[in-house]
Amino acid sequence: MSEEERMPFFADGSIIGDYKPLFIYWRILREKGRNDLLDKAFLKREDFELVNRLVEERGRISLRELIDELTERFMDRVDPDIAMKAFTEVYGVSIDREYARRRIAYILAGWLIEASKNTGILKISK
Repeated sequence: MSEEERMPFFADGSIIGDYKPLFIYWRILREKGRNDLLDKAFLKREDFELVNRLVEERGRISLRELIDELTERFMDRVDPDIAMKAFTEVYGVSIDREYARRRIAYILAGWLIEASKNTGILKISK
């Protein structure tokens, strides 16, 4: 499997088409010995519990609303400087550190939605 085709556990690419920035973000964190941040950049049981609770409480929720809410949840778990380095390495362009942080948080949110769908917590209808 090529680098571009790699996906985290329970991901299927239905929400996030390109996980490479996340893999590079993880690699940079490992290289810098930032295991505290690395741990935050993976899905946790509490994340799945939140999705389950949101679905139970609200019944139907739009995909846009869910991904926006989850992106905000992940923002505090992403280092903006390392996110910026990851995007520069992947795409060869420098982007704003807060935008890079939001994009990594968005990838984590999309991964959580895909994983929730693939584990039966969430059903996505068109």
